[in-house]
Amino acid sequence: MLVLWITVMLTVMAGGFSYAMRNEALAAGNAIAIARVRAAADGAIERTAYELARPRLPDAWSPNAEPHAWQEDDLAIVAVATDETAKIDLNAASETLLRGLFGNVGGADADAAARLADAVIDWRDPDDLKRPNGAESADYAAAGAKTGPANAPFETVGEVARVLGMTPAIYSRVVGSLTVHSRQPGINPQTASREVLLALPGVQAADVDAYLATRDAALRARQPVPPFPGAQGLASGAIQTWRVRAQASLPDGVTFVREAVLRPSPDPARPLVVLAWLEGAAAPDAAADKKTDNDAARP
Repeated sequence: MLVLWITVMLTVMAGGFSYAMRNEALAAGNAIAIARVRAAADGAIERTAYELARPRLPDAWSPNAEPHAWQEDDLAIVAVATDETAKIDLNAASETLLRGLFGNVGGADADAAARLADAVIDWRDPDDLKRPNGAESADYAAAGAKTGPANAPFETVGEVARVLGMTPAIYSRVVGSLTVHSRQPGINPQTASREVLLALPGVQAADVDAYLATRDAALRARQPVPPFPGAQGLASGAIQTWRVRAQASLPDGVTFVREAVLRPSPDPARPLVVLAWLEGAAAPDAAADKKTDNDAARP
């Protein structure tokens, strides 16, 4: 009996040890997989910056929101680049453009959109003079807010969530259309998203959709993208500040997304300035819209 009990105990201990080792092996494998996709996504950001900085040859990449996909061993990689004027700059946009964003995209009514636009401008301007529909320190205090306007440019897009009158619902709808890096009063229709184009005053959804179809057809045919008539007076050209989104995936579904905002520099010791370096959210349907790039990955 003693030998039997010892045998049972040793068997249980061996089973527990085997289970623990299996879990540690799985954890180590997952850590390695995550490290691989992270490194691949970071490398894709660097490759995209290299491609964008190349001379404007026929095969050169452009920051036009066109996806580029390639394979490295078992890693599937997709990179997309746009210039920052594809978004609306919180620190430079006009009242008209901000009002269109909060109303047409954010879902605010006309009065709420006007109040938000003025409150954003009051937040970023250096004075304490209140705009007709805006908000300064006294208004934040009266509303019980813990902070007041910075009276300085927005440092991050997330800061706009603290503007008086901003609701979580409106913020969630507009945050993807905003930037603090373009420094331009207008937007670039040739790379702007549907939501950004809808923020333009007087435009109709049907006109935006028709333009996007025309723009996509021009990109596929590698033809110049036509201008958007609805952007008159609020159109900006592309600038040398790029937003790059790179996604790396393994066959088992392990995925990592890196988003970065980059600006080339004339300094040879520092050829690239990184303005933002963030972990992004994976796009589950990205593979369906990929454009295959058969070029081998360049260092």
